[in-house]
Amino acid sequence: MAEGWTYSKAGVNIDKKSSSIESLVEELKYKRSGFGQMVHKSGLFASLIDFGNRYVTLATDGVGTKILIAEELGIWDTIGIDCIAMNVNDTICVNAAPISFVDYIAIDRPDEKVTKEVGKGLNRGAELSDMEIVGGEIAVLPEMVNGLDLSGTCMGVVGKDEIITGETCEKGDLIVALKSSGVHSNGLTLARKVVEANNIKMTDSVSGLTKSIGKELLTPTEIYVKEVLGITKAHEVHGLVDITGGGLRNILRMAKGLKYVIDDPVKPQPIFEVLRQLGNIGTEEAYQTFNMGMGFAIIAPEDEAESIAKENANAKVVGRVEEGNGVYFAPEKILYDHY
Repeated sequence: MAEGWTYSKAGVNIDKKSSSIESLVEELKYKRSGFGQMVHKSGLFASLIDFGNRYVTLATDGVGTKILIAEELGIWDTIGIDCIAMNVNDTICVNAAPISFVDYIAIDRPDEKVTKEVGKGLNRGAELSDMEIVGGEIAVLPEMVNGLDLSGTCMGVVGKDEIITGETCEKGDLIVALKSSGVHSNGLTLARKVVEANNIKMTDSVSGLTKSIGKELLTPTEIYVKEVLGITKAHEVHGLVDITGGGLRNILRMAKGLKYVIDDPVKPQPIFEVLRQLGNIGTEEAYQTFNMGMGFAIIAPEDEAESIAKENANAKVVGRVEEGNGVYFAPEKILYDHY
């Protein structure tokens, strides 16, 4: 059997990415004091800024190589949803409500037809998040950019007595999954390489899928804002996790000294099995690259978690918190011990 595809083989080494982030952060030594200072907590999905009786949050992210699929298909009206989703889903991980957004488009040449379609997706994402887009920038960079890149920054707000950081996760808690809409906007470099290696076009139909593989991969990232903020308002919650780049490794951002056991995972959508078969992708690699059907995770006390799962059609209890360390994928006896 041919050697299986990995994210690293496709050109993205997540361990190298982590070390690159660390090397950059080491140089960010200046600290503001007083009003507007940053709250220094490790592992957060969105940064906290002290604003008196509340925190303001900032998160930034982009769409990534999913844009190349949009370009190949000529479908530009959904990637704006992805851009919003990647930011607001991080913002709600500290229980903050997204309130404002600015977008950034880098493009090789102005194209009002393309930017209009991108704007449609951004507006839809903002609507789904109950958040206003207050500004942005289109930079024309013909010597630096080939095509278009889209990213953005989200501002949120949360009361200091409402903050959720994952620090209160404890033995006995349960892990609740919120199902994804598909691949979302992570791991697309690997997905694209696997498709290309099999001489498949994004417009092609593939056994097991109901639409072309390109359209399947272009399915917009699920936006969890209203669902999650509704849950945290009604239930005690100890931790919130956006399952993005790094897959199950993201749960390692929660309280240390605990073992997060996934023993009854969500059944992945067909696109994940198609990619695994086409690329001979192993289970360990799949669950640290893709969301594999679980786009968001909520960690809560047992009775609260069971109620959350009953009250939300998109939710399912998939695991529990034990003494130990790491994230343990029980069906395949895989332990993820570093982020």
